[in-house]
Amino acid sequence: MPSPYPLIDHLPAVFAEDRFAQRFTAAFDDVLASLINPIDCIGAYVDPLLAPPGFVRWLAGWFGVLLDEQWPLRAQRAVVSEAVDLFRMRGTMAGLRRHLAVVVDGEVAITESGGTSVSTRPRPDPPTDVEHWVRVQVRPSHPGAVSEGALEAVIRAAKPVHVLHSLEVIA
Repeated sequence: MPSPYPLIDHLPAVFAEDRFAQRFTAAFDDVLASLINPIDCIGAYVDPLLAPPGFVRWLAGWFGVLLDEQWPLRAQRAVVSEAVDLFRMRGTMAGLRRHLAVVVDGEVAITESGGTSVSTRPRPDPPTDVEHWVRVQVRPSHPGAVSEGALEAVIRAAKPVHVLHSLEVIA
């Protein structure tokens, strides 16, 4: 690719007419173009919807997001682009629903025990007399496209800590 900023344009006018100076600076332009062009496009590199596939995984590290290599690139891009919102809702049922909707291409059904627990003291242990659970059923659009281990990891990360869970993947 040609350099968007040829060096000859930045030299005094005396050198602009010199054939040797033009050829000499053109050699540097060829080398510098491979460095300047990516810097000019840095906005596309940090946008997870536009970045090259390897860069999407690198961007995931910026947000502390673990991506499963088996997920389609569309799902990886979606998780990274919505990482801030997903972390904001982490530990809630709404967050679990949203995270699974982003990752799974297909139907997701979630049933939960419901209810809440109240305590008069700060940071209490989860109640032992009430059982909280969530059941997740996933019916992917393309069978085999979803890793059960990856879904388990998503559920563990997105659900409230004290809530038990079960996962069923329906082909």
